[in-house]
Amino acid sequence: MNLELCDKKSSETLEVIFVKNKKIKTNKKLLENLNFKGEDETSALLLESKKLYVGCEKNDGDSIRNAASTVIKKVNSLNVSSISIEAGENLKEIIEGLELGNYKFDTYKSKKDERKEKTIELVVKKVDEKTIKIFEDSVNVSNSINMVRDFINTPPEDFYPKIMAKAAKKIALENKLDLKVFDDEYFEEKGMGSIKAVGRASRHGSRLIHLTYKPKNAKKKVVLVGKGLTYDSGGLSLKPSDFMVTMKADKSGGCAVLGILNAVAKLGLDIEVHGVIGAVENMIGGDAYKPDDVLTARNGKTIEVKNTDAEGRLVLADCLCYAQDEIKDIDLLVDYATLTGACVVGVGHYTTGIMGNNINLNNKLQQSVTDSGELATVLHFNKFLKKTLKSEIADICNISNTRYGGAITAGLFLNEFIKDEYKDKWIHCDIAGPAFVEHAWGYNPFGASGAGVRFTVEYLQSLK
Repeated sequence: MNLELCDKKSSETLEVIFVKNKKIKTNKKLLENLNFKGEDETSALLLESKKLYVGCEKNDGDSIRNAASTVIKKVNSLNVSSISIEAGENLKEIIEGLELGNYKFDTYKSKKDERKEKTIELVVKKVDEKTIKIFEDSVNVSNSINMVRDFINTPPEDFYPKIMAKAAKKIALENKLDLKVFDDEYFEEKGMGSIKAVGRASRHGSRLIHLTYKPKNAKKKVVLVGKGLTYDSGGLSLKPSDFMVTMKADKSGGCAVLGILNAVAKLGLDIEVHGVIGAVENMIGGDAYKPDDVLTARNGKTIEVKNTDAEGRLVLADCLCYAQDEIKDIDLLVDYATLTGACVVGVGHYTTGIMGNNINLNNKLQQSVTDSGELATVLHFNKFLKKTLKSEIADICNISNTRYGGAITAGLFLNEFIKDEYKDKWIHCDIAGPAFVEHAWGYNPFGASGAGVRFTVEYLQSLK
């Protein structure tokens, strides 16, 4: 797909018309005969007049993204080489819908779905510097999301901690970012017994990846921490076989951080951004960590292990401690993790759970999520649920003593590893729902969605 900016459409192109709010203004009778009503994710092709009508039930950003996604899916099935879309004020949303809707993951297909190259004219009133900037930024963010999708969709045999570190190195070289990578020797030296234990039984050594984007005269310093479980078997608390399928997606938080750093660098934001990723594989074997073990995290807190499948929070605990120790004067600390099935049960497949101690900060992030077209809800901490993490033999248990409120108790566990000076600057994002879904939804395909990238970029752009 080749996107082009222009101030008028070519005469030979197939013209795309978005039917907003189900209001059909032209060719009403023909469209009525085709039973086209302007509903979302529907289209009607009028070959003689070279027009493609696409439903867009609401005139908002995400409806337009979905409509643009419908366009590219329909056009890919047609033997046409060029189309034109009146982009107007919705250039960003249309580009995102086209790029994200056009995504496919066929790396492992022996027979590829060959698509004829399409040229898509995006018609605007004036092709000026501002418009070109919107165009380039939208393409860069979309490409970053699709890169994240590729990482997450790649099977664990081909994407393990060492490979994740290589992916980070490639991003660092391309964008001139600083990169540090640490392994078990460093974990041992720094007393990071939590992350070290989780990866102990894997033949693939764990890595802590630290990427840094540092522009001149940065107005803020932001740290993003990602759970990068390249595969999660559940450890000795072994998952049922059905629940092991899709666990390649347990690295979604770490992959999102890679995508965000890639996008931030390409957009040239005037914010210093650090990405810290715990890349680990949770496996079984004679050296596996066990229920009843007591682990010591980097900050000295002891953790009683009651379930080895609650491993992501153990990895994040040490990564959060590392970030607060090694990076000074943090203005905002955000972590991303496919942390709990409880979050999916509570808010559904498509929605991120936002947690933290600062209600205003949580609400601001939620607004950016909404503005970006993603979905999120704030889950409030509860002092009574905190008591359910009490351990009789250690400082804290890695799981609650109740099955209820699991997303919140996981967030409360992480809160124990946040220093007092950062309590009100920290946000936890549980992306277990939207990160990987086994059916297509809107402009998101089967599999990885790249959740977290768009809303974080949106939020960072809003910082003053």
